[in-house]
Amino acid sequence: MRYLILVKASKGSEAGAMPDPEIFDAMAHYHEQLAKAGVLLDANGLHPSSRGWRVRYRGGQRSVVDGPFAETKELIAGYTLIQTHSRDEAVEWSRRFPNPHGEDCEIEVRPLFELDDFAALEGVRRFRRLGVSGA
Repeated sequence: MRYLILVKASKGSEAGAMPDPEIFDAMAHYHEQLAKAGVLLDANGLHPSSRGWRVRYRGGQRSVVDGPFAETKELIAGYTLIQTHSRDEAVEWSRRFPNPHGEDCEIEVRPLFELDDFAALEGVRRFRRLGVSGA
């Protein structure tokens, strides 16, 4: 089972501030432990939303909207992707996640869909041929 640990943005991360060295060291240690346990698939931080964009779909039309985006609490500053044998194991790993901002905050953890979660449709077969794990 794969789980995505989502680190919510803060005012500092949206301003482009780098994490404090102590937080960065704690994150490095945590991710080393994930790697040592064989559950780490990927991890990365994201640039502020001012460097990104959104694609908006309205009335059958697409438009590109450049950042920044106002609601910091709804933005993602980084992620860690893990693969565990159970939800309980993922919960235990997420409880060990260092405080990403050194202030009151929260991380969000969500399971990823696997192709086996979907009916045997042509689109699922096409994703399998691409070699991707989920949709």
